[in-house]
Amino acid sequence: KIWHFVHVREKAKIGKNCIIGKSAYIDTEVEIGDTVKIQNFVSVYKGVRIEDEVFIGPSVTFTNDLWPRSLSWGEDKIESTAVKRGASIGANATVICGVTIGEHAMVGAGSVVTRDIPAHGLVYGNPAKLTGYVCSCGRRLEKLIDTTEVDKVYECACGKTVRIKI
Repeated sequence: KIWHFVHVREKAKIGKNCIIGKSAYIDTEVEIGDTVKIQNFVSVYKGVRIEDEVFIGPSVTFTNDLWPRSLSWGEDKIESTAVKRGASIGANATVICGVTIGEHAMVGAGSVVTRDIPAHGLVYGNPAKLTGYVCSCGRRLEKLIDTTEVDKVYECACGKTVRIKI
């Protein structure tokens, strides 16, 4: 479903079963996977790749040029950004280009993402900082059941076991 006043530029790819909220902007060559929900007023610029089952809250902005200048038309240096499967980005967050948001990671509302987020990472703030981990169901992981030299294992309230590489 594509709502009112959405702009989708040429060469953009949108997967199956997606919802794109009103007044969203999808730039040229953006890639959006299947079952993605993009809320109202989101701006997704060239260089962004969004995998399957991602949630993007209202008014989220993705940038694509680390050094933008108004007089350099055609000379922009696009930095790629990847949002991995199952990640969620809260309302009014800004994602600075060149980062990867890991699988099932969660970005808090209003955050400014300036660096990579690990799989299942929970970040928020300006700049966004890692404050914990979340399950694929979205709940914060609090019950640590095992730790090794390479990972931590949590049990979620939903019953799933989640292994986090450290």
